[in-house]
Amino acid sequence: MRKLATTILFASLLCGVCAAGDVRTPSDARLDRAFRQMYNLDFAGAEVELAAHNREHPQDPLGEAAEGARLLFGEFERLQVLHYEFFADDDAYKRRKPQQPDPEVKRKLDAVLANAESLAAHQIAANPHDKNALFAMNLVYGLRADYAALIERRDWAALNYTKAAKEWADKLLAIAPDYYDAYLGAGIGKYLVSLKPAPVRWFLRLGGVSGNREEGLRDLRITAERGRFLAPFARLLIAIDHLRSGRRDEAIRVLSQLHNDFPNNSLFAQEMARLEAHEAAPGTH
Repeated sequence: MRKLATTILFASLLCGVCAAGDVRTPSDARLDRAFRQMYNLDFAGAEVELAAHNREHPQDPLGEAAEGARLLFGEFERLQVLHYEFFADDDAYKRRKPQQPDPEVKRKLDAVLANAESLAAHQIAANPHDKNALFAMNLVYGLRADYAALIERRDWAALNYTKAAKEWADKLLAIAPDYYDAYLGAGIGKYLVSLKPAPVRWFLRLGGVSGNREEGLRDLRITAERGRFLAPFARLLIAIDHLRSGRRDEAIRVLSQLHNDFPNNSLFAQEMARLEAHEAAPGTH
């Protein structure tokens, strides 16, 4: 269950709005740059871009939620919790070291997520089809799930947050199927639950979580190919599927592409090197 929670929950990170045919404003470009900087571990640069966006758009819940993503992802990097083996090796996740979270980061994170949720709820009350607000809600609950699972180790609480995040993604996709980033939140649960033993799948279904590997992969591919903010993360999850399926060469290929796109993110190079070393070791072929 810890493994299931970890992989589902981290998938909620870095969510954003992605509408086909959007005319993007300079402020939208700031969000694009901020998310790219997060992938490249440039959290100071992302903070500058998000601060400018939020000054210009103080009522935008997505800007506040994105600031929450910056805070959380920065804390993950400081604590070194985002290691590839968490996804590929259940035992490594169980053996993970206790974390020492920064209480000031937690305070700021709680505050920006509460503000984002309040802004989004107000906009949804006025317009239930507000796509920006719906996706902000998806991100808020996904980030809460990630903190609960990966830092606080409250996996059951995290699973409840994840279910809420998926519900918001489903609402968005029902009215805007061209918001391609939302497919990641919709698909990751289907894919990962399908990997668990039958008794676990049955138990999760009682809680409203069902699994279908092929449908989940289909949704991940949509985000990987057409997503605005989440395409790199969807590609990482596809690499994980390659690894779990024994296609190490394909996993290395995807990681190599990610490393080329985000050279300052050591995670991609580190895991690519680990896989290559495993391939080269005697008795692994």
